Amino acid sequence: MKKIEHIGIAVKDFAASIQLFEKLLRVPCYKTEIVESENVNTAFFQKGETKIELLESIEEDGVIAKFIAKKGEGIHHIAFEVDDIEKEMHLLKTEGFTLLNDKPKKGADNKLVCFLHPKETNGVLIELCQEIKT
Repeated sequence: MKKIEHIGIAVKDFAASIQLFEKLLRVPCYKTEIVESENVNTAFFQKGETKIELLESIEEDGVIAKFIAKKGEGIHHIAFEVDDIEKEMHLLKTEGFTLLNDKPKKGADNKLVCFLHPKETNGVLIELCQEIKT
């Protein structure tokens, strides 16, 4: 793993949260995107090398809606940038970590992604991210 790629924050009100983070960080949202595979709206902010991703469920029973119902709004995951996501997935699996998907899938912001089960990472959902090379 190279570095923290972004921190994902689950939100109820997408538009209000975008305004809040633009005011807080004093930078505009640089991208919004719907990620169909996860049923979420995403919004990205960059402050220096740090990125924040806001996540809003687009379905009442979506994974983000369930997260908010159980834990409330707040930090949902920490994403780490990797050079070779398949290699990293294999290494982590051999170390005993449970992957939530067997193969990388397309995520937001032009990334391939994979999640680790939080029961094995002290309750923190970890995302692996690799830039899709075009």
